[in-house]
Amino acid sequence: MLEHLTVDTFKTKVFNYADNKEWKYEGGAPCLIDFYADWCQPCKMVAPVLEELQKEYGDKIVIYKINTEDQQELAGVFGVQSIPSLLFVPMDGQPQMAQGALPKETFEKAITDVLKVTK
Repeated sequence: MLEHLTVDTFKTKVFNYADNKEWKYEGGAPCLIDFYADWCQPCKMVAPVLEELQKEYGDKIVIYKINTEDQQELAGVFGVQSIPSLLFVPMDGQPQMAQGALPKETFEKAITDVLKVTK
C-alpha cells in the first residue's frame, strides 16, 4: 500500500518548503510522488502500475500519493495543472515532473535515469 501524504508529512518526508527556499530532499531513498484525484480515470490506470513498481523496487525507492482534492496547497506548491502529475525526486539534484498516464516502461526508464535506481 502506497503512503498518502498531507502537508505535514510532506514537509518531514520530502521537502519543508516553509523553512527552505532551496530544494533539499528530506528522504532516505529516492521517491516518486503521484499527484492524483479519485475521479480521474488516467489516475486509476496508473495506480496499479505504481503499486507493482513499489513491490518490484522494494526499499530502493518510495512511492507516495497526494490527493490533489484534499491537498490543494501541495498541488499549488508544485504548480500541478493536470493529473496525474508525477514528481521524480532523486537523492541529489532537482526533482523532475512528468504528466499523464505513463506506461510501466516509461516509469522504469525514469526511475533508472532520474532516480538513478535499478532493480
